[in-house]
Amino acid sequence: MDWIQIFSTSAEARNKVPVGKPRLLQVGSIRICLGNVDNALFAIEDKCSHNGESLSKGTINFLGEIICPWHGYRFKLNTGREVGQRSRDLITYQIRENENGVYLYI
Repeated sequence: MDWIQIFSTSAEARNKVPVGKPRLLQVGSIRICLGNVDNALFAIEDKCSHNGESLSKGTINFLGEIICPWHGYRFKLNTGREVGQRSRDLITYQIRENENGVYLYI
């Protein structure tokens, strides 16, 4: 497991992942959904555990949940927990920001 740089600056990260707009990040064979809630970045597994749809195609609500575009399953971005406990929780990834950039722990 390593920290990998995904953005050169925090400003670049906020520009490419605006509040409420999920974005796909591909790291090798791993698909990760990035989310920005109140200017805090989160990284979560991109595949809905219910039916496999890409969560980066979904939306983020005011509660900090990513909503699957197929059937509306909701997952907490900070924990990966499926809100209704109807499906397995998702993997989350740590994000670290400093003066050298934004990093993801894989």
